[in-house]
Amino acid sequence: MPFTSQKEILLQKAEAVYQKMLEDHTGNWGMDINHWDWVPGVGVISILEYYEQRGKKEILQHLTDWANQNLHKAENQKVINSMAPFAIFPVLYNETGDKKWLQTAEKIGQWIVNEAPRTREGALEHTVTEDASFPEQVWADTIFMAVLFLARLSRLTGNTSYAQEALQQLKLHLALLQDEQTGVLFHGWNCMAGDHMSAARWTRANAWIAVGTPMILQELEKIVTPDEEIIDRYKILMKALLNYQQENGLWNTVMDQVDFYPETSGSAGIAAGLLKAWRIGLLDENMIEPVKKTVLAVLDKIDADGTVAGVSGGTPVMPSIEAYNHIPCYPSQYGQGLTLILLAEALR
Repeated sequence: MPFTSQKEILLQKAEAVYQKMLEDHTGNWGMDINHWDWVPGVGVISILEYYEQRGKKEILQHLTDWANQNLHKAENQKVINSMAPFAIFPVLYNETGDKKWLQTAEKIGQWIVNEAPRTREGALEHTVTEDASFPEQVWADTIFMAVLFLARLSRLTGNTSYAQEALQQLKLHLALLQDEQTGVLFHGWNCMAGDHMSAARWTRANAWIAVGTPMILQELEKIVTPDEEIIDRYKILMKALLNYQQENGLWNTVMDQVDFYPETSGSAGIAAGLLKAWRIGLLDENMIEPVKKTVLAVLDKIDADGTVAGVSGGTPVMPSIEAYNHIPCYPSQYGQGLTLILLAEALR
């Protein structure tokens, strides 16, 4: 086990990060878990990861209480970013037997498959809860925010149409976003213009797919066989990402910009993806040493009260690469969450 000697530190830091997420942060967009969008969605997905590693029933109870208290806020929020919280519903159903979670999940799954807007290539258009639209744009975020849910729903119901859709979306996103020269991903793709817009190799975009892909493939194991193109592209991505890891163990907010600031959430997500992919046999053990560097660097970013520092704010596809370096950093549920996923995975 690569992290046995640090187990107590990992446990303490993970618990502190988790407890900070549960605090009352009303009115703080980044840290308020009690609304319905991708930000708390990443938070509850990560808390579920923590529960599955620790097995403490009070963690599951927090998730169940959160879902009961906030589900009504989802009624008029049918966009890709608002799909993220539903990813915990299949597990809530399995753990509690409450059919509400199953019935809600199936309704949402049908909306994604049959009604969600798509680009001309068939990729899910990235839609958001804010008053903004990005017509025919494909963002890496979609894989974590919506496709992970589809994979979990397929596993729960045995409905292979959800699994096929999840794999198709994963294949499309990898094909449209992967830079054929470097192997890493661009933040987004504009189907109308036929370009990657500002063409930023944004670290957190890479993280969503780095960590989301092994999570999805593990859910779909024994249901469908992934296309070899998915596996090949993912392996190329993960090996290429190591070329941009800095000496401090982190990745800069735009990874190929050496003078840009290091960013914690994207770095944690990439490292978690490396560990998950290694654990399910997609990558070899050569990935462990780089991950150890990231874990140590991320641990250093966790304040005594559990706040994760160095997390860039919410980031659409920016108009220029330089603009990414001006995104301010502040605590957020997704920063806490990607960090918690990494720590939970290291504890395995």
